[in-house]
Amino acid sequence: MQLIELLEKASRMYPKKVGIRCYEADFTYRETYERVLRLASHFLEKGIKEGSNVGIISYNCHVFLEAYFATALLGAALVPINYRLSPSEIAFILEDSETCFLISHMDFKDKLSQWSKVREGKVPLLWVGASDQVETGQNYEEVLRLQKPVKDIPHGAGDDNTAQIYYTSGTTGRPKGVMLSHKNCWVHALSAVAELKLTDEDVWIHVAPMFHLADAWATWAITWVGGTHVMVKQFDPITVLKTMQEKNVTITNMIPTMLNLLVKHPEFHTFSFPRLRVMLSGGAPIAPEVVKQIMDGFGCDYIQTYGMTETSPYLTVSILKDHLKKLPSDEQFKYKAKTGREFICVSLRVVREDGTDVEPNDSEVGEIIVKGDSVTKGYWKLPEETQKAFKNGWLYTGDLAVMDKEGYVNIVDRKKDMIITGGENVYSTEVENVLYQHPKILEAAVFGIPHEKWGEAVHAAVVLKQGERATEEEIIAFCKERLAHYKAPKGITFLTELPRTGSGKIYKKGLRDQFWKGMDKQVA
Repeated sequence: MQLIELLEKASRMYPKKVGIRCYEADFTYRETYERVLRLASHFLEKGIKEGSNVGIISYNCHVFLEAYFATALLGAALVPINYRLSPSEIAFILEDSETCFLISHMDFKDKLSQWSKVREGKVPLLWVGASDQVETGQNYEEVLRLQKPVKDIPHGAGDDNTAQIYYTSGTTGRPKGVMLSHKNCWVHALSAVAELKLTDEDVWIHVAPMFHLADAWATWAITWVGGTHVMVKQFDPITVLKTMQEKNVTITNMIPTMLNLLVKHPEFHTFSFPRLRVMLSGGAPIAPEVVKQIMDGFGCDYIQTYGMTETSPYLTVSILKDHLKKLPSDEQFKYKAKTGREFICVSLRVVREDGTDVEPNDSEVGEIIVKGDSVTKGYWKLPEETQKAFKNGWLYTGDLAVMDKEGYVNIVDRKKDMIITGGENVYSTEVENVLYQHPKILEAAVFGIPHEKWGEAVHAAVVLKQGERATEEEIIAFCKERLAHYKAPKGITFLTELPRTGSGKIYKKGLRDQFWKGMDKQVA
């Protein structure tokens, strides 16, 4: 299958239905398909063909969806770029990916300055937004207005052909380009349709950045069923809440940090969401206390998800098995707040160091390994890294988890985030879950810092809610009441905000490196 077929189907089945509600304009599925054909025609004129790589650096908007489908049509690959990266990091990705055509919002003109091919006008470029001050490139909307769509463009290769190259955040070293094929994407999309019971009645809001798979996978699944895409330019709590209410959003996936800021916003309870049927979270672990606030505040079902860029992304969903729905509500909640059971299109195991499966007793910790048709074929131009990631056909995720007798896993930490203090393993997520129960804490991150006696000491960085005050002693005592004392933080750093990666996740490495500068842990 070729991914453009999903949009072709939507344009046949729902030609007059508004498929995209952007903050700039609304587009029916027929209009969207015609715009994609125009963009693909322009690509052809500029030499883009099967195997070419097209870069995009933009906010969430209709342009992102059109670029995903137009590149797929030609058998080219889209390279979505995190616009929060530095100019040198962006230049590295563009050069490493061999990008030969670029779509960029005007706001990121200066960020492209370090890529010589842009400075020298050696790469075709379309600017999104006003572009009268740009010496090179053309305006995106003007090009689409003048371009004649070629309706008989032959489809490029599908299935095993690369459809996108997503660069990992590079928090532990050189960014790696994860190659996802057409088959990876459509298998995952079809699985999401089945698991989440998606239909043409669904309205999905794109809040997490579309350069990140926490949200971008919905491009394919929502289009396939003829649902509606609603665009939010960037995350802003009030904008998101107002848009969800006004556009009758039924389902979405957000990063836990976003959901936490929504439910703790002072104006949250002034909004209502009568059509919202389920809220998903993914991209990072989430505290059960926040899950409760989500379910109570939004008044809808909740599904926790877990995945990786390398797996398109979902690997688990916390959807209840039918017989578990007969349990009391508090018992059901325990399963909903877990990382979840394996996604329908993957096989998942939790294994010991020797590769044998851990006991499904909800206590023995092992590493999650996976395989399936939604798993990447490897990293762009990095065969050795690809080989290291896989063993006997299984992708080793680097995530540590326990598994229960029902097959539900619960992540306890990333391997690199686990703290070893005095010979005892401390999992940062367990400590964070307790900190999120503190009534004065808005956000928290836990990590290990060097300690002369114990090797590492548990440390926490916290952001207090607006107007609240708390002492280090108060917070440590709160944790000691709920955890073994060796797990409780030995120190607290108070911040006005926590550092984040481009996708919105809390950037623990940035916090940890301040304490480990020049020591081995820095590169762990």
